[in-house]
Amino acid sequence: MATGNLLHYKGYSARPEYSVADRTFYGVVLGIGDLVDFSSDRAEELEHEFRQAVDDYLDFCREIGKEPQKEYKGTFNVRVSPELHRQAAMRAEEEDISLNRFVENALRNALVT
Repeated sequence: MATGNLLHYKGYSARPEYSVADRTFYGVVLGIGDLVDFSSDRAEELEHEFRQAVDDYLDFCREIGKEPQKEYKGTFNVRVSPELHRQAAMRAEEEDISLNRFVENALRNALVT
């Protein structure tokens, strides 16, 4: 499936690009450390090549007994100033929620368009 300029399949995403020099469409699966790429000379075949690359990656991981990487785990570290940390922790305490919930709410509010 494609939404906007992204391809999606089995929890993986890729942003197709075009190389003028090579006259080839190509892409890389986003958000994982393993290199999973795909290409095609024809735009009509690019989504199929993406799906095939994801399936091949999953098959390879299964064969070698490796857990396939996923795009995002839902956890990440954020470094902020001690003062900002203190202010956020105090506001979370005032609202009787965890600091994690406070930061999640702040991100959600910042991303609402």
